[in-house]
Amino acid sequence: MPFFSRPKPSSKCRIAPSILSADFARLGEEVKDVVTAGADWIHFDVMDNHYVPNLTVGPLVCEAIRPHVQVPIDVHLMVEPVDSIIPMFAKAGANIITFHCEATRHIDRTLSLIHDCGCKAGLVFNPSTSLNYLEYVLDKVDVILLMSVNPGFGGQSFIPSVMKKIALAHNIIDQHRRATGHEIFLEVDGGVKVENIGALAAAGADTFVAGSAIFGKKSPTGYRQVIDEMRQAIDHDMEMLRRKEVEEMNRNRG
Repeated sequence: MPFFSRPKPSSKCRIAPSILSADFARLGEEVKDVVTAGADWIHFDVMDNHYVPNLTVGPLVCEAIRPHVQVPIDVHLMVEPVDSIIPMFAKAGANIITFHCEATRHIDRTLSLIHDCGCKAGLVFNPSTSLNYLEYVLDKVDVILLMSVNPGFGGQSFIPSVMKKIALAHNIIDQHRRATGHEIFLEVDGGVKVENIGALAAAGADTFVAGSAIFGKKSPTGYRQVIDEMRQAIDHDMEMLRRKEVEEMNRNRG
């Protein structure tokens, strides 16, 4: 079947601009502009100057941008402890709330709390955090977020060793889905750009947080251009992967 007669791989992926890199003086306009440009989610980075060495925004800002967009708001909590702030963000309009494994003593309880608040729940893994935390809670996880930089600041470079971790997480998700039918998103955050997003998709990621790579373009036209280029890169690399797999199957048959 010709490539363009099939659904493009990027149509099943989500691009989530991080407002950490937006112009906060005109935040409402910024989120509307990136959604119009093709963004699927809005990513909301919450830092507490405790769990990470930076301080950003709280539930009031989430509540302020909620009326400006209809797409899901993806709240990434880089705070410790997390349980007391989760209901605040749920009430402020969050659709997805993710937290770091190390930021709670009771991962299962925190995942349940997020669900009880009416949100999708996700677990975040720093570059050196083991995926073993997933072993007994996978049924309660809707999103696995892999940090490809050390959390705390925007504009950092992608850590190459995380590529292997993406593939490992993808295999865990795939086996779980086959056994249970439960769908889990695999999100990557940190250093995502046009030049590497295709390789990230080929490794197994399906949701991509990008801050400076998108908001650094400084205009609605620029936002649309870079989001379009990201989707084209995903489609290209996924098609190259498909062709490689077909060639490998044909060699094995021969």
